[in-house]
Amino acid sequence: MDRDECAGKKQEGFSVARMLEERGVSRRDFLKFCSTVTAAMALPATMAPKVAQALDKVQRPPLVWLEFQDCCGDTEALLRSANPTVGELVLDILSVDYHETIMAAAGHQAEANLEKTIKEFQGKYLCVVEGSIPMKEGGAYGCVGGKSHLARAKQVCGSAAATIAVGTCASFGGIPAAAPNPTGAVGVKEAVPGATVINLPGCPCNADNLTAVVVHFLTFGKLPSLDSHGRPLFAYGKRIHDNCERRPHFDAGQYVEHWGDDAHRKGHCLYKMGCKGPATFHNCPTQRFNERISWPVAAGHGCVGCSEPQFWDTSPLYRRLPNVPGFGIEQSADKIGLAFTAGVGGAFAIHGAMNALRKDKDTADENTKDGEE
Repeated sequence: MDRDECAGKKQEGFSVARMLEERGVSRRDFLKFCSTVTAAMALPATMAPKVAQALDKVQRPPLVWLEFQDCCGDTEALLRSANPTVGELVLDILSVDYHETIMAAAGHQAEANLEKTIKEFQGKYLCVVEGSIPMKEGGAYGCVGGKSHLARAKQVCGSAAATIAVGTCASFGGIPAAAPNPTGAVGVKEAVPGATVINLPGCPCNADNLTAVVVHFLTFGKLPSLDSHGRPLFAYGKRIHDNCERRPHFDAGQYVEHWGDDAHRKGHCLYKMGCKGPATFHNCPTQRFNERISWPVAAGHGCVGCSEPQFWDTSPLYRRLPNVPGFGIEQSADKIGLAFTAGVGGAFAIHGAMNALRKDKDTADENTKDGEE
């Protein structure tokens, strides 16, 4: 199918289901995809038919993907996504009108595509941002197409229906924001306070979580419930520690003492090697990476807490956490980072309280809606 045909079909408003059918994706595979994404969103299996029904009717939304101060790791994760594959995502589910790394257009033609999307679909397109935004010197440390990253973010994110900040750089500033932060790097929400932003931190972002957010938006017409850091609760509502396959070893006090020792080979807990799982909220243990084959802890490396704000400056990667209340199997842990301990304890309390309040609100909203019906 050439470019003109694709443009024509896009204008005709084919639904996602029909576009999938035209590319040889069976109805059964489509429903399987809906079930997978429903599970990723932490919704009950009974919601899968509703997701399928919504995607049957929805037209492909335009999507703009911006890259700022980044390593391109989130795009690499997208290219290796499994649910769906990047081909399905680009060709069928979304109309990716601008993505510097994977689009065919370049130069003035690429910028023209971007300007056209912003103008014709104002308030209707989705924006994905990868990388932090430099704020110092009026944004002089980053420029694309003659515009600074800051100016571009304000223009594109400010006119989008919603902006998805993928990766820790776009969410919280990431490594570019590490002290002394020479470029004044910040996340999208800080750079464009008025934009509707959802954060998907991680180095890199899990492409399954990105797909789930997009599908949630298409199905329900809104972003999913968020935590205090602007992250979706379905992906960041539980700690790494809660679902880690090494948790039984932690509970039994079986720790790796040195890299490559017998305990390491047996898959024992990496807490003493600096694992930040007890202080990190993410669904890595359940979603995993590379077609759900593995994730860092399963591969033998402790969690570095990359989905948390300022993880790079908070605690040395290979120094273990102090005994946070509720996790202290071993009482003789080094007395380090007492301020960090208090911060983690406070974060747990705040996160739990915010989750409870949101659940109560969602329940009240549902009850009100049911009463009106």
